[in-house]
Amino acid sequence: MDFNEKIQQLRRKSGLTQEQLAERLFVSRVTVSKWESGRGYPNIESLKLLAKVLEVSIDELLSTDELLLMGERQMERVKSDFKTLVFGVLDFALVLYLVLPVFAERRGDRFELLALPALSTGSQAISAVSYLVVVGTALFGVLELALQNLQASAWVRLRMPVSASLSVLGIFFFLMTR
Repeated sequence: MDFNEKIQQLRRKSGLTQEQLAERLFVSRVTVSKWESGRGYPNIESLKLLAKVLEVSIDELLSTDELLLMGERQMERVKSDFKTLVFGVLDFALVLYLVLPVFAERRGDRFELLALPALSTGSQAISAVSYLVVVGTALFGVLELALQNLQASAWVRLRMPVSASLSVLGIFFFLMTR
């Protein structure tokens, strides 16, 4: 018997509706319905609570293959969340260019380290694009951090390439203008 059939049978045996089970598991009724229809699996914490509420062991709920599949899926989610967090922090950290002296500029017979606003680029267009790159990338980093748990397919598919593209664009721009 598959996982979805087992939880449906055990829920009915316990005399619980999907809504009542969902309340006890701190999830939505739609989530329980998804599990019972075979369109998804609970995370490890929900699985432990599900076993406790239904008064069975996790082994009784899942076959070894199902347990391995759940573990793999959760590990993929954790890796994706970690990458999003790292990219978001790195993108936001670009705002430090506005305050940290990371750019070198010749001043007389020596070089000085300067923050982006202190540079004398000679062109207002280059300055404007520099600020646009820094602020745009930093704002995208804030967006990544704010929407870290959003699982919309378009966002999940685009966040990493956009973040990497903004970073590469910024690096190339700064290299070309120095």
